[in-house]
Amino acid sequence: MGETSKIHKAHAPKTLNFAVFICSTSRYLAMQKGEQTTDVSGDMIEALLKNAGHRVLFRRVVPDDRVMIEHAVKSLLGNPGVDAAIFCGGTGVTRLDVTIESVSPFMEKTLPGFGEFFRRLSYDKVGSAAVMSRAVAGVAKGKALFCIPGSPDAVRISVELLICPEAPHIVKHARE
Repeated sequence: MGETSKIHKAHAPKTLNFAVFICSTSRYLAMQKGEQTTDVSGDMIEALLKNAGHRVLFRRVVPDDRVMIEHAVKSLLGNPGVDAAIFCGGTGVTRLDVTIESVSPFMEKTLPGFGEFFRRLSYDKVGSAAVMSRAVAGVAKGKALFCIPGSPDAVRISVELLICPEAPHIVKHARE
């Protein structure tokens, strides 16, 4: 790591407050019916963030619906207690995968390296299927926004290897 990056990271916040949104119509509908659902990826996100010393202020399930995802983005951007948000799921190439299209318009600046590194790390695990990942990150209103695939392997790669190490650094610069 370069000297400048070391200095910036030293002055970055040590603990961030995260909002976590699981974008899944099937989980959302099951919850609406009062059914028990499992959320391996959501549980993993929460555990990885907490193990890295961060806080999860809230975790919500939203359907694969542009209006509802956009509402979620607006609510977190208006919440001064949130430093960063993870949107998990809905990043594929089917017609129902609208997370990227819903979150990206709010980004003031994008971080192309996030998706590039995610796909590079994913390639080691899943091979050429990594090209179908549309993982993205950016900043808006001093907050870091991450859109990641919903599989447990993708969660581990993105949260453990990219988000936890860099989110404080990203937030520091987004607030300058």
